[in-house]
Amino acid sequence: MKNLKIKISLYINYFVFAILLNSVGIVISKSINVYGVTESTASVLEGFKDLPIAIVAFLIASFLPRFGYKKAMLIALGLVMFGCLSMYMGNTFQFTKLLFFTVGVSFAVIKLSVYTLIGVITETKKEHASMMSSIEGFFMIGIAAAYFIFPFFYSDVDPNAWLNVYLFLAVLIGLSFAFLLFSSFELNVEKAGNSLKEDLTESVQLFKNPLVLVFIFAAFFFVMIEQGIMTWLPRFNQKIFSFSEVLSVQMASILALTLAAGRYLAGWFTKRISWFYLVVFCSIVSIILLGLILPQLKTGESEVTIIEKLSNVPFLGLALPIIGLFIAPIYPLLNSTVLSNLEKKLHSSMSGLIIVFSALGGTLGSMIVGRLFHSIGGVNAFYFLIIPLVLLIVCVTMINKMTNK
Repeated sequence: MKNLKIKISLYINYFVFAILLNSVGIVISKSINVYGVTESTASVLEGFKDLPIAIVAFLIASFLPRFGYKKAMLIALGLVMFGCLSMYMGNTFQFTKLLFFTVGVSFAVIKLSVYTLIGVITETKKEHASMMSSIEGFFMIGIAAAYFIFPFFYSDVDPNAWLNVYLFLAVLIGLSFAFLLFSSFELNVEKAGNSLKEDLTESVQLFKNPLVLVFIFAAFFFVMIEQGIMTWLPRFNQKIFSFSEVLSVQMASILALTLAAGRYLAGWFTKRISWFYLVVFCSIVSIILLGLILPQLKTGESEVTIIEKLSNVPFLGLALPIIGLFIAPIYPLLNSTVLSNLEKKLHSSMSGLIIVFSALGGTLGSMIVGRLFHSIGGVNAFYFLIIPLVLLIVCVTMINKMTNK
């Protein structure tokens, strides 16, 4: 099969980074339990992951064609392998910061490269759409897998046994590195002719477009919601529902699975329903779910009996992650709408802005929920997520009016 090695490398890359990127909630819970830090202190890990993604994506999007995608991905894989091995050997909270910093920098390079390479190594629009869908689907599988791979290495007798997961991930990264290193492919990627300064200026000019401005706020609010829930759900399960550490992580996988299902279902519904009505409906249902579930958990923090078996999980423990089914369609539909209403020559710059503000929204959402979790408790912290959901509906309504003109 043509370009088989590079395709395998791209899939492994996305799988590994899905695990690492979405292990923040797991590592936050571990940092609190093992390293003795507070929820507020642990919440900074999201920033160490997302801020490098935002900065690097903005700075190098136009530079990568000149540098070379293969070379850039090899450096990124080497950097994140260093982060994994440092975490394994360092075993302190400071090394968790280093780990997620390397993950953030590397993922920015990998994502920008992957999105370009998919267009290069596929020959038809159908093939392109198929690979894009399958690789994003594989990303969601990686997210779900993280909630089982990490607990697999937990030990009741050895508190440091969980660090072995980073040796496992380092092996996967090394495998991807080898496939990429020994793959031979010709990239017919048009080299950017402008200087880096001119490329950055073009990206900044997008802010003059009202549609882009409103979209940025919408994307910011959505990722704030998604990461606020995804990052803190393992800790929420442990503290509010009194799940064991292993069960709290595994139960959080339900959120990843509902997110995956929601995105696949969105593709079917958008053929029959306007994207606007679908997004508004999903946002309203998400608000209703939080409004119905959270009041019933007010006494949850006083529970002392540890739940270790799935058969003993209460209904509300299963109901909360279902929100993923409804928030999942929002992000891809927003991205598709704004990109399809911009000139194709602006898509690259717009993609960079999407990555930047998604990363910023994820950081802020996680940090706010973390600080609220520490000061007013997990249930009250999750109430905060209703605010960006309401603001998201406002932004989506404005986007719909602009695109209809």
